[in-house]
Amino acid sequence: MHDLRMIREQIDVLRDGMRRRGKLDSLAPFIDRAAEVDAERRTMIQAVEERKASRNAISQEVAKKKRAGENADDLLFQSRDLGEEISKLESELGELEAELQLNMLEIPNVTLEEVPAGGEEANRQIRSWGTPREAQSVKPHWEIGVSLGLVDFERGAKISGSGFIVFRGKGARLVRSLMNFMLDLHTTEHGYEEAWVPIVVNRASMTGTTQLPKFEDDMYAIRDEELFLIPTAEVPVTNLYANEILAAADLPKGMTAYTPCFRKEAGAHGKDTRGLIRVHEFDKVELVRYSTPESSSEQLELLTGHAEKVLQLLGLPYRVVLLAAGDTGFGSAKTYDLEVFAPGAGVWLEVSSCSVFSDFQARRAGIRYRPAEGGKPRFVHTLNGSGLAFPRIIAAILEHYQNADGSVTVPEVLRPYLGTDRLG
Repeated sequence: MHDLRMIREQIDVLRDGMRRRGKLDSLAPFIDRAAEVDAERRTMIQAVEERKASRNAISQEVAKKKRAGENADDLLFQSRDLGEEISKLESELGELEAELQLNMLEIPNVTLEEVPAGGEEANRQIRSWGTPREAQSVKPHWEIGVSLGLVDFERGAKISGSGFIVFRGKGARLVRSLMNFMLDLHTTEHGYEEAWVPIVVNRASMTGTTQLPKFEDDMYAIRDEELFLIPTAEVPVTNLYANEILAAADLPKGMTAYTPCFRKEAGAHGKDTRGLIRVHEFDKVELVRYSTPESSSEQLELLTGHAEKVLQLLGLPYRVVLLAAGDTGFGSAKTYDLEVFAPGAGVWLEVSSCSVFSDFQARRAGIRYRPAEGGKPRFVHTLNGSGLAFPRIIAAILEHYQNADGSVTVPEVLRPYLGTDRLG
């Protein structure tokens, strides 16, 4: 959420930020209404304070008259009328504050200056690693995975529906191996603290990390409860410190967690539906960092490097893409996508989005820190990224490491976890 000073003092900056995202026309009504409501709200706050001051002055005068044995009925009537007026104004003030909140929650973050303006076509490749395998004679992962008995699409659909997958035998062990490998790497080499968190969270947590109210249609809600299945471990891990004040000495701080993740993908019907590319339930190891505002850009590069290290150790060629403003997520100020090439499917697959949110999430969730030099607590900057998401990594492994005899070579780093060097 934006600081209200953006509405009051930097509204042109806010409008330009939405223009760079290509969304000014759709978001201008929310910006304009937020500015109007904020002005009305401040006027009403002043009116309430003035009336409270008048009521306090009358109360003092009533006390003075009573001590003198004088009649104060007229003043008591004035005080009562002021009290009723204050109650009415405070009720209207509450309605204005709720409306202001609703409008502010609809306005996405302003991207950083180095983020290109425009949509997906303006995304910029920053670097690449490795050489993608040629697609010739490579079967898509949905064929090789089934033929090796690693993936069961039909029974996943039977028991849960389209977009749900069953991993079997060594396929299931591969999932477990990826979890242990990534968690071991991030905790022992990258210095993250591991957490095992709930996969069911409340509305406040989902709002804090910007999934709500904007993307509620993409979320799995629990009927008759204000609870949701998480779309990513970003939600519970970031909210570990909601409404808390961290010490400056605790920053920067890194947390990692494995969780299953759940997304309806409500706006993606018919898109990338084959195999493991787009599913409703998937496993992921998440990286979350908290930092001071001064170091958050440096922390984004660090976090992105940690996610890249996973791909390097797996030996999967990838590219790093800086997303343009119009392709950047709602709450993000800057995002790098890591994309792996799947030669069998013939597509680049996003396996991680590494983002810095500035203080956008922290304002919603109330996450602050106390500066070492003293003074008022400040909002932290939050960052997160997948480190990594499993289904597309599995797809890339099955295609990149596929052999002519139909078997798949296991990446060397996974062999101690999987207990074999070959699938098939």
